[in-house]
Amino acid sequence: MAIHTTKRWKKIKTTVMVLLLVIIAFGALVGWYKFFREEPQPDWITSDPDMRFKYGSIGAEHDAGIPYWIWYVLPRMFSDKLPGPGGYAALGVNWEQGQEMPIGFTKKVIGFPRVANTCAACHATSYRSKPNEPPTFVVTGPNHTLDLEAFFRFLVDCAKDHRFNPDNIMGEIRLVADLSWIDRLIYRFILIPITKKRLLEREEQFSWIYRDDFPEWGRGRDDAMNLTKYFMIESPMDDTYGPTDMPSIWNLKKYKPEQGHFMNLAGDSHNARSVIIDSALGLLGAAPHDKEEFLGHIDWLEDYLGNYPPPKYPFPIQDDKVTSGLKVFNQACADCHDSERTGTRMPIGEIGTDPDRIATWNKNAAIKANQVVTDMGIERKGLVEETLNGYVVSFLDGLWLRAPYLHNGSVPSLRDLLKPVDQRPTKFYRGYDVYDQHGVGFVSSGPEAARKGSPYDVTERGSSNKGHEFGTMLSAEEKDVLVEYLKTL
Repeated sequence: MAIHTTKRWKKIKTTVMVLLLVIIAFGALVGWYKFFREEPQPDWITSDPDMRFKYGSIGAEHDAGIPYWIWYVLPRMFSDKLPGPGGYAALGVNWEQGQEMPIGFTKKVIGFPRVANTCAACHATSYRSKPNEPPTFVVTGPNHTLDLEAFFRFLVDCAKDHRFNPDNIMGEIRLVADLSWIDRLIYRFILIPITKKRLLEREEQFSWIYRDDFPEWGRGRDDAMNLTKYFMIESPMDDTYGPTDMPSIWNLKKYKPEQGHFMNLAGDSHNARSVIIDSALGLLGAAPHDKEEFLGHIDWLEDYLGNYPPPKYPFPIQDDKVTSGLKVFNQACADCHDSERTGTRMPIGEIGTDPDRIATWNKNAAIKANQVVTDMGIERKGLVEETLNGYVVSFLDGLWLRAPYLHNGSVPSLRDLLKPVDQRPTKFYRGYDVYDQHGVGFVSSGPEAARKGSPYDVTERGSSNKGHEFGTMLSAEEKDVLVEYLKTL
């Protein structure tokens, strides 16, 4: 009798153990499926280079991704924290007709759909010839409409608000999506609390953009080296402030480090690959989840951006003036912009433009940042470990689409840049995408520019329009033909 009882208990124990193992295995499978499985993005993104640049993942969803349905409802819930009506469009993102996501935003399933950013958020631009036509989008161009500072603030301010809680967010999600019961539980008890926590963790890193003594960046600008300083090397906040124009990143193969060329506005970086790596790491917000996959994205971007041609001027050009304009260019501009000086630093005392951008970075910060990347096991030439004293002399390819001008975007058009400083506009609006074909820039005054753009005041810190007075003494006729030639570059 005892023997049979013992056998029966052993059988029960075995059955229970098997059931427990099955439950554990099933739970692990569900956990993997709901939180870790990766689904490839669709072919329409991955098979087309421009679509891949605009919407293709570079791995930022792992640590910097926001759950899709939270991202979707935030503008509905917190419209009061946006700079205007229109949801994310109020932030000046580029949005192609018929697309689910703005340019520069990725959607990828890693367990659940997540939203992150790509380089195209800051490096795709738009223009229109008149107000009532749809925009033309140009990838690799500077996004002059994006209010990046407002975007950063929006995410943090949402998380700080008492309305950011599971009840409210789930109530909004239910209005637009019919989630399964398990997804509702995951969002309510895991994704919403974790997203709130991670966004709040950014508040301290972003504390400098809330300072009352720092002006707004405005549309089309970012404070890139301070972003690197406070996020990559987590330096304590200082008093430097240097927002600059978003740069164009087409035709990067023009930079030749072996000829003494540097990259970034102040020559902070040695080569294109280093800039691409550092920018991508900034989007990831952490070490790459898969280093080899990450470096594969870098290889692709280096090739794509290296060979992407600058856009041609799309409006009529007065060909009879171009030849004369070339002669003026060779006399007044070529010594810097088509010579051995191109791509090298010009000392601040020579160019005379606003110096605040230079003060945001230094040798010690470069050493620390390079060490952070090295510790990730990533090899690159890296940031320049020296004190910087000027700004890089620009290549002029695609110049027509890089307005406003100077490193901080303080001059709205090429014709304005050829005026003496005391004749340049002191107040205008940035971020309106209707093109000014006469001035060669974007319309920067008037009611529509004021409604769509952000105000720019050259008397504010980091915003001076002084310097670069080369060509200002040319005659009106010489300036006219020079501008016509510059359109062709």
